[in-house]
Amino acid sequence: MHLLILADVSGTGQFFQQIENGITLGAMYALVALGYTLVYGIIELINFAHGDVFMWSTMVTLVVVQALHISGALGGMQLVGVILLLIVIGVVVSATLNVTIERVLYRPLRRAPRLAPLIAAIGASFILENVAQLWRGSSFTAFPGIFPTGKGYGLSLGSVTINYLDIFIVVLAVGLMVGLDRLIRLTRLGKAMRATAQDPEAAALMGVNIDRTIVATFLIGGALAGATGVLYNLYIGQVWFLTGFQLGLIAFTAAVLGGIGNVNGAVLGGFLIGVINSLAIQYVSHGLQWSNAIVFAILVLILVFRPSGLLGQRVPDKV
Repeated sequence: MHLLILADVSGTGQFFQQIENGITLGAMYALVALGYTLVYGIIELINFAHGDVFMWSTMVTLVVVQALHISGALGGMQLVGVILLLIVIGVVVSATLNVTIERVLYRPLRRAPRLAPLIAAIGASFILENVAQLWRGSSFTAFPGIFPTGKGYGLSLGSVTINYLDIFIVVLAVGLMVGLDRLIRLTRLGKAMRATAQDPEAAALMGVNIDRTIVATFLIGGALAGATGVLYNLYIGQVWFLTGFQLGLIAFTAAVLGGIGNVNGAVLGGFLIGVINSLAIQYVSHGLQWSNAIVFAILVLILVFRPSGLLGQRVPDKV
């Protein structure tokens, strides 16, 4: 009986540990999913290049760390300064890249049939991936563990260990989500974004600058992806030119699960996919290999049985 109780406690501890891991992953998925859902909500375009915009943040911040000759954990104000520097650089790179893609590729095709900008988005994704591959190669590159982890750098709640890095990622991600929510609800730009999403022609007649609003949307989405790229490097510790393709598809699944075009839905979908992914790795046989298949099976089921997502609403197509 004593051994059974110990086994039960151990199993419970593993379960909650995977929940904690899933919440951390989900926070990053949600931030990237917000980029998809913001753009879709404004111009009804699936920006398939968004994941690779995220990837470029991971690439550039790796180069910055290597240029600074950082190879191990930092502490104190040095750690704070480096992380702030990386976040600023990641945000600037991804936001600039996202706005450039909108200006060069999507804006000229805004009145074209919907298939044209979709193909342009896929083309932009391949371009970003191939340029990154030519620049940094096709192999994984280790990102230095600049954030201290391991024993002594976390909180222990029973048999569950929560690293300070995980806390930092979740707190920063939630802060960015809350800030985005306040921006959309309370600011002039947010009102312009909501008006443009509902009826761009009527918004233009009311004095909303549609081009400026769309650019701001791409800028915000790119900035969120850039910040996520830094968090991803700190958490995963590997940089690869196809990282954006893989994580981008998972984040897109999260956006669809929550309701594409719905900001709160993207956040909910991101956390749900993170938890599901983490639990699948732990409890499904060969879970690491099957985790992505499970995530995309969920995408198929959602599209079949509830195309509008968990928080989405069925709306007529814009003409």
